[in-house]
Amino acid sequence: MTPMLESARPATDRSPRPSRPRPRRTPPTWLVVALTCAGQFLVVLDVSVVNVALPSMRTGLGLSEQGLQWVVNAYAIAFAGFMLLGGRAGDLYGRKRMFLVGLGLFTLASLAGGFAQQEWQLLLARAVQGLGAAVLAPSTLTILTASVPEGAARARAIGTWTAVGAGGGAAGGLVGGLLVETLSWRWVLLINVPVGAVVLGAAAWFLTEGRAGDGRRLDLPGALLVTAGLGTLAYGISQTEAAGWTAAATLLPLLAGLVLLAAFLAVEARTASPLMPPGLLRLRSVSSANAAMFLCGSAMFCMWFFMTLYAQNVLGYSPLEAGLALVPSSLAVILGSKLAPRLMRTAGPRTVAVLGTLVAVAGFAWQSTLTAGSPYLTGILVPGVLMMLGAGLAATPLASLATSGAAPEEAGLVSGLVNTSRTMGGSLGLAVLSTLAAARSGGSASPQALTEGYALAFRVGAAVLAAGVVLMWVWLPRPERQPRAA
Repeated sequence: MTPMLESARPATDRSPRPSRPRPRRTPPTWLVVALTCAGQFLVVLDVSVVNVALPSMRTGLGLSEQGLQWVVNAYAIAFAGFMLLGGRAGDLYGRKRMFLVGLGLFTLASLAGGFAQQEWQLLLARAVQGLGAAVLAPSTLTILTASVPEGAARARAIGTWTAVGAGGGAAGGLVGGLLVETLSWRWVLLINVPVGAVVLGAAAWFLTEGRAGDGRRLDLPGALLVTAGLGTLAYGISQTEAAGWTAAATLLPLLAGLVLLAAFLAVEARTASPLMPPGLLRLRSVSSANAAMFLCGSAMFCMWFFMTLYAQNVLGYSPLEAGLALVPSSLAVILGSKLAPRLMRTAGPRTVAVLGTLVAVAGFAWQSTLTAGSPYLTGILVPGVLMMLGAGLAATPLASLATSGAAPEEAGLVSGLVNTSRTMGGSLGLAVLSTLAAARSGGSASPQALTEGYALAFRVGAAVLAAGVVLMWVWLPRPERQPRAA
């Protein structure tokens, strides 16, 4: 039949037919998981990797005490402030596009920070890094959940994403210690450049664009209010360590941030196309999982901070030795994240989240009994493994629940909300627990006084997680009972 049709064409019409472009093949799931997890690893790693490099940065650039604090705060404030906006931008303008934009900003800012010659250059680079991370982080989870169908496969993918993210936070001390001792503090930032370039090229080539938006415009008033509110709130929290909780420098930004967030909620209730639809928080899975994520993050985020200080300031470990001492804890959080999807299939997300948090409570309670002469086995290894095993078990079902109840066009926003809850909870928890530990130590730098402060921080963390267990058991959605077959 084809030759007959060809011969029926006029003799003058022998030009070749235009070839249709072949649609790009969908990338394999393992590659999507690998690329999104690599992006998440870089984001979380940079929260903690600079901590061990701060003394070297101070010597190299002559940083002031306030400038040293802002090396950490500039990243954290921009990261927390722009997270919801970054998630919504992915819904409206394309998840792959925002992944590339965020990773590109992050990589370029890492390059600029690595070659900084003055204090303001380093601080500006860290702020742009935080902005890039805020755009990148929600896209990693959204692309992952959009590429893997809901069910056991998605739970396994989220478990891998959680494990890699937690591993990035855990590896920060070890990676930073290695780079500072073998190269220089600049490589704490420059190491992101080759890794970011490889991931950027692979993502541009292999990932396919996905956007659930329907042509709506970005809610600019809402975006400005929530970004300013979260950023101001994060700034107020960051001031607590230097100025205290009752100082005007702390209270004013905290109150201003709360007022801006209240104005954001009022504007969203009256906007036709809101940045965050008010009905989203009425979904039980979204609101309860984010509240639980906030509580868990406020305690578990601090574990690495206080364990590292205890190892170095009390037990006398070097930065590299402290990083190596926490390697088993890093492996435990990966193990917990990989076990969680299997347990979720039989017990359900709610039960696994409660179980993981109870394991973490046991670890925090054990760690609160530390002394100035505790051996490594009982002072760091066993309680650290329990804390992080519980963190891995709890984080995967909470992230799965938070992203399962929303509509596809809200996926990026929900992913940004999950990351915001965890980040803001961690920032607030660190500020509160650091204040309590410093008050208990009474300004003394003796090993005994420092140990008493760290022990108090772990006791309060155990109490917060215990409250989280109650909240999860009461509020998280119960698994639906399937009708028995006839």
